[in-house]
Amino acid sequence: MYIKKHRSNSCRTFKLFECSDFIKYTVDKIKNNSWSPDACAGEAIATGRFNCSQMVCTKTLYNYIDLGFMDIKNTDLPMKLRRNTKLARVKKHKKKLGTSISQRPIDIDNRTEFGHWEIDTVIGEKTKDDNVLLTIVERKTRYAMVLKAIAKTAPAITDALNKVRDIFGEQFSQVFKSITSDNDSEFADLSTI
Repeated sequence: MYIKKHRSNSCRTFKLFECSDFIKYTVDKIKNNSWSPDACAGEAIATGRFNCSQMVCTKTLYNYIDLGFMDIKNTDLPMKLRRNTKLARVKKHKKKLGTSISQRPIDIDNRTEFGHWEIDTVIGEKTKDDNVLLTIVERKTRYAMVLKAIAKTAPAITDALNKVRDIFGEQFSQVFKSITSDNDSEFADLSTI
């Protein structure tokens, strides 16, 4: 009995019935004068028509309208339906790291000439600083080279490709006529090789 009595007093009750005069005043101003709930609350305070204990705040007025406690719908509010409450996302500009794959020459697409390679990374662990595998595949012969890079970063990939350059020496430019990659950040320095 004692717990039930205190439990009934422990939660906040709606002030809808305590502030019924203010609610009626607000409904009248919105319907007849096309006021906003904020204008009704501001005018009631400015003129001293209601004191703070006889009113609810603007947010509560909007909540009561949304819940259907007042004889007003959102269509009755002058600006509620016109305002966009969703936050606009700023689109990030994506870096273009070279020409598009759709613009590469036809002989590369047809796989008729040796020396055109595709490059990508294979990640074993989820962290960026762990070792990755660098795969380089020749398009015509499907010959594949797999190298270990120390991280999935542009300097680490550049170091691995420089090792390949050292292995092939002067023949590097004859063997590697073009290298195609995706736009991942680890291939940002690919054009410097």
